[in-house]
Amino acid sequence: MCCSESIAGDGRRETFFANELSLVKAVQIQETLPRGLKPELLPNHIAIILDGNRRWANEKGFKELLPNHRNGGRVIKEIVFLCCKWRIKVVSIFAFWFDPNAIFEQVDALMCLFEEVMQNDLEEFMGYNVQISFIGDKSKLPKSLQELIATVENSTRGNMGLHLMIAINYGGRYDVMQASRSIASKVKDGSLQVEDINETLFEKELETNCAEFPNPDLLIRTSGEQRISNFYLWQLANTEVFFSVKKLLDFEEEDFIEALISFQKRERRYGGN
Repeated sequence: MCCSESIAGDGRRETFFANELSLVKAVQIQETLPRGLKPELLPNHIAIILDGNRRWANEKGFKELLPNHRNGGRVIKEIVFLCCKWRIKVVSIFAFWFDPNAIFEQVDALMCLFEEVMQNDLEEFMGYNVQISFIGDKSKLPKSLQELIATVENSTRGNMGLHLMIAINYGGRYDVMQASRSIASKVKDGSLQVEDINETLFEKELETNCAEFPNPDLLIRTSGEQRISNFYLWQLANTEVFFSVKKLLDFEEEDFIEALISFQKRERRYGGN
């Protein structure tokens, strides 16, 4: 389709120029890479498991966790904006899993905090041209948060910079199960044949299919814990893993650079000999 056709109507003209402006913004926020990082070896998709807030608070003698979660959000925001500047394409954050055994007041407070952060920071994410998607079972979240999630996704859908995926009430087993149910339903109604099921088709049913690069190249977990805690069970099949001893609130730009340098030194074999 030629450009004159793509902007023939007023609505399409606005979309065209919005996309052009989005591309310009993506170029403008680029920044020179720190010493030791090579642009051609940067990961396309970085996944991060947030960990260590509670232990950090206990070590410091703090009883209130919410200020620490606010500061944790600040750390993540700084990492996301660094990724914008260094042209990393996708960042996914393992933010929250609804535990039915958790104290209701704690869950409710965290939800309120999440709403507060998204409301206050949306304009800044827009300035960095970030597209935001939420994955996970959102049906159990407070109605106000579900509405805010829909607003954020709609507001950032046209952005063409970094894609931020926030896993909220998400689990790897949940994702595999919902994908399996979707495929089984399609086989049952005749729109899909059993012999057509393969890895490519299954991957398209996972919630991470909303991203250009659904499978992380690098997983970072803070606080020294060395497990994936039911995060991306399918998507991490060939992912390089970096476990930082730093707790989230102590994790700084130099630690993030260390993780990227470690990734760039590895020879990725993808299961080969």
